Amino acid sequence: MSDNVLHAVAGAGGGVLSMILTYPLITLSTRSQVESKRAKTTVLDATRHIIQREGFGGLYAGLDSAVFGISVTNFVYYYWYEWSRTAFETAATKSGRNSKLTTLESMIAGAIAGSATVLITNPIWVVNTRMTARKRDSPAPIPGSPSSDKPTLTHPTGPKKAPTTFGEIKALFEEGGLKAFFAGVMPALVLVINPILQYTIFEQLKNILERKKKRNLTPTDAFWLGAIGKLVATGLTYPYITVKSRMHVGGAGAGEGGIFGSLRRIVKGEGWQGLYKGIGPKLMQSVITAAFLFAFKDAIFNVAKKTLQDRRRLLKAAAR
Repeated sequence: MSDNVLHAVAGAGGGVLSMILTYPLITLSTRSQVESKRAKTTVLDATRHIIQREGFGGLYAGLDSAVFGISVTNFVYYYWYEWSRTAFETAATKSGRNSKLTTLESMIAGAIAGSATVLITNPIWVVNTRMTARKRDSPAPIPGSPSSDKPTLTHPTGPKKAPTTFGEIKALFEEGGLKAFFAGVMPALVLVINPILQYTIFEQLKNILERKKKRNLTPTDAFWLGAIGKLVATGLTYPYITVKSRMHVGGAGAGEGGIFGSLRRIVKGEGWQGLYKGIGPKLMQSVITAAFLFAFKDAIFNVAKKTLQDRRRLLKAAAR
């Protein structure tokens, strides 16, 4: 098995583990992004409201599609990133210069990997965002909003059952055909700048650390460098993340005028703060997820590579 495939498998495994650990924060952030009401609530209030309305499972709405999505996304991303990185390092070695990626090479590798990932996995994330936001449920009032004072009907059997992944796929296809699965693909392509920034920052900090410490990166190092890279990348690109989430969920005029039309519409209706709804839990989730992802990925890669090497040695010894 090539190192490219090993990196892809390790990235997929690390992504799944980090996603499961931080998924409630994804739910809170997505609900904040797509909710049109202007009520202001704390993260704790929002968590309590979701649990009261939907049960504890409401914090994990869409987890099955998210786990599938992150495993495919990370596998595709890391395969193409490592493929691009290997190509640059091979070319550098042949030309007699340092094989470490330059800033420009890191950005190009990230752009190639990110674009391939978006085009392949966008349908998965459209379904996941709709499930997380409970698009087909009747919107419930948010504590503190005017509508929260009105009496509401409660179902005698408790929280409403979450839609299944296949049920959501069927409903989405019936609503808009194949085109509906690529809603938000343009802002998603723009958001390729997020992993470009994240991995460029990570690679350059990694090069500095390895040069100063004169050793390879450890999972602990990867944890902190991954967190720093994601913090900067998500903070800079968050308005586009909001636009993409709203386009995934859809609704009247959600995609009219493209990316800039959506940005203008949000600012006009909700002010500049509308572009940053849910940024608190999103930053927390993104940074923690990225930190665990890099740490898990490095650990899984090292274990998998050592296991394969040991197996090859045993097979060679047995063949003698």
